Amino acid sequence: MEEFVTGPGERGLTMDRVMSHDGPERPLLEAASRAARGRSCDDLNRVPVLGRHGSLPDSLRRHALAHLDRAEAVPLEQLPHVDAASVAAWIAEHYPAGSYPGVVIGSAHGGAVHLAAALGAAWLPTTFTVTVPRDDSSAGDWAGAMAAGATAAGLILARNPQVSVRQVHDPVRRGPLCGSTITLHVRWRQLPPAYRHFLRTRLDPGAPVLLLRDTRSWPVVEPGPGHSFQLGSPASGLAPEQYSMEYAPFRRLMYSIGEQSWPVPGWNGLPRYAELAGEPELDRDLRRLCADSGRPVHRALYRGPDALSSCVADLYRRMLAAAGRNADRCVIESGRLVDPWRVLKSGLVPFWCEFPSRAAVDAAEWWLAGSAPFDSVTGLPEAPGTVCDTHADVAQWRAVSRFARHRPDLSRQAMGRYPLLPLATSHASTVIRGLEKQSPDPDPLTMPDVVTALRQAGSRLGFLVG
Repeated sequence: MEEFVTGPGERGLTMDRVMSHDGPERPLLEAASRAARGRSCDDLNRVPVLGRHGSLPDSLRRHALAHLDRAEAVPLEQLPHVDAASVAAWIAEHYPAGSYPGVVIGSAHGGAVHLAAALGAAWLPTTFTVTVPRDDSSAGDWAGAMAAGATAAGLILARNPQVSVRQVHDPVRRGPLCGSTITLHVRWRQLPPAYRHFLRTRLDPGAPVLLLRDTRSWPVVEPGPGHSFQLGSPASGLAPEQYSMEYAPFRRLMYSIGEQSWPVPGWNGLPRYAELAGEPELDRDLRRLCADSGRPVHRALYRGPDALSSCVADLYRRMLAAAGRNADRCVIESGRLVDPWRVLKSGLVPFWCEFPSRAAVDAAEWWLAGSAPFDSVTGLPEAPGTVCDTHADVAQWRAVSRFARHRPDLSRQAMGRYPLLPLATSHASTVIRGLEKQSPDPDPLTMPDVVTALRQAGSRLGFLVG
C-alpha cells in the first residue's frame, strides 16, 4: 500500500504523503511499529518543518517554511482520490507478519504506544492528519482557512462517507504554517476494513482489545455536513477564550510570527470532543465486532493526556520492580521524542507530555512530586516551534530534571534548539541509548494488568473504564 494512483495520466499519491509527517499520529505509529519489530527509532531522522532553516532571518525563514510545508501537503486536486480505507491498510501493514497478544487502539498518545510495547501489542490510531496547501495567506486569517477547509473537507467526504473531518487552526502549535496549509484530522466513524481484518486475523485466539480515548472538549462550529472547525486546541495549554489578541501571551505570539490581527469570531462554538478524541460511533462498532468474535474488549476514557501518562508511568515502575530491575530511572518525553523499544529495553519509567506547555510540564512535575524519588530523571523537551509565554521555559524543564536524587539530565541539544527548532524522533533514541544498562527484560505486561491499573487510577485520575 505504498502508493495508489489518482487516475489515468495523473501522478500517483503516496500514503507517505497523505498521512502528514507532522501530525500527532504519524511519529507515534512509526515508533510503535518499530517496537513491534524489536527496533529502535534511530532511523527516524526527519526534522519537522518548523525545525528547519533555523539560521535564516525571520522573514526569509517564514517564506522558506511555507514553501516546504506546501510541498509536503496533499494538493487540492488530488484530495478526491484520498481513500481512508487505503490509509488504514497502510497503517496496518506497518506491523510485521504474525499474531499479536492484543491491540491498543484509539487517540494519539505516547503512553498508549508505551503500553502497546510492554504488551507486545500493535497500536492503531483512530484518526489521521492531512494537510492541504492554502493560497499565500495570513496565519491570522482563520475565516479564510475555514472556507478553504470546507472545500477540502467536501472533497474528502465525497469519497469517504465513513469518516468525519475536523479542521484545526492553531497558530500556537503551527505558527506561521497556519498561513501556508490547512490541517484536517480525518476520523473514522466505523472500523475500516483493514482494522477489521487485523482484529479477526492478526490476534492470538482470545486476545483482548484496549480502546483508549481522549475525551477533552473544545468549542466547535460545523460549516457543513461531516466537517467541523475549531480555533485552537486543548493541546496548546491555552483555554479557548485565550485565543484572542486581548490575551497578551497570544498577542505576543502572533506578533512573533509577523501577524497583527486575529478577528473575533462572530459565533459561539458548542463544546464537542476535540480533534484527537475520535468518533464515539467507532466505539460501538468495535464492541459489536469483538462481541461477534468472542474477543474481550476494554475501553478507557480519559479527560486529559497527563492522566494516561501518569498511569502508564506508574505501571512501568511496578513492572520493572516485579522483574527485579532498578525502577528508579525516569525519562520525561514530549511530542515526537519517544522511543518505546529503547525505553523498555533500558528499564526506564516513561512519562509523556503531549506538548511542551506549562500545563503539560506542570503535570509531569506534580507526578514526580507525588512519586517515590527517582535516582535519575532525563528530560527530552520537544521544541514547540513557536514563542509563547504559555510554553514551558528552560527553567521549568531544568526543575523537572532536578527531581532526581542523584542524576538530573536535560538534553543539551534539545535545549539548544528550544523553543523554535524541534528535533527528529531519532534524537530521543540517541539520548536513551546512552542510558541503557544490561539487565534481563521484564516479562510482558498482560491486558488484565493494564485494565486493573486503569481501574485503580480511575477515581484519582479521572478514568472511566469499561
